[in-house]
Amino acid sequence: MYGLCALAGVLIVITLADVIYQLANNGSLAISHFGLGFITSTEWKPGFSKEGAGALLFGTLVTSLMAIVLATPLGIAIGLYLSMMAPVRVRAIVGPLVELLAAVPSIVYGFWGLVVLVPFVDGLEPGLHSALGFIPIFGPASPVGISVFAAGLVLTVMILPIISALTRDLFLTVPVELKDGAAALGATQWEIIRGIVLPTTVSGCASAVVLGLGRAFGEAIAVSFVIGDANNVNKSLFQPGTTAAARIADQFIAPVNPLHLSAMFYAGLLLVIIGMLTSVAASTIAGRFDVTQRVI
Repeated sequence: MYGLCALAGVLIVITLADVIYQLANNGSLAISHFGLGFITSTEWKPGFSKEGAGALLFGTLVTSLMAIVLATPLGIAIGLYLSMMAPVRVRAIVGPLVELLAAVPSIVYGFWGLVVLVPFVDGLEPGLHSALGFIPIFGPASPVGISVFAAGLVLTVMILPIISALTRDLFLTVPVELKDGAAALGATQWEIIRGIVLPTTVSGCASAVVLGLGRAFGEAIAVSFVIGDANNVNKSLFQPGTTAAARIADQFIAPVNPLHLSAMFYAGLLLVIIGMLTSVAASTIAGRFDVTQRVI
């Protein structure tokens, strides 16, 4: 058993190392040609051998962070409700439905976003702009509703079932003795959640959020339907934009030249590096919450 577990761990390391090697090897032409300036440049003109990932990474980070900000509290709230508050019958019905959302294909989310979310955003924007237009992110809008904001909402719906399903299972693993003991001492349900359930599972919740963030970073098809594929860096969330994954999915099939193809591998390598740094940061933050040092 020890050998099998060790082998599984080694295979994961080897696979990740090979992914990084393949991306770096195939992107070596762009790496040597553009250098680190590729990260900040916002030009993307393959016909003129001018590619930069600035706008791609900006769109990726903005849409992913928007999705995490919206999906994390909603997902944890759903997990708490299904694990501690919902009646058994409701839990038996709602739980599988939430998990079913994670199995919906990306292209279906893209169609749904184009048909439902884009008109919704198009109708929502005028009110937000008139009330909060002094804030740059609520600035001028796209006339058709295709925007970074719509892409962020699609990603929110896509990662919500991941976070809610994982956190629900985590909350169910909290020992019943701890919760019953706190209740016997007069703690309210909110105090039990705040003082016992959340501190006990904070590391796992962070992992669930990082897993959802990884899905948001790498999503391409659904985002490409609603974001507009505009190589721009805009302060307003209601303007069209693009992401690294969406650009790679749209143009990888028919690259203009070898440098264009290599630039897409380079952009994929940057996505992997960002995802790894995010995972390490989340693990470090979660590690600061040591349950054994908390007074319950």
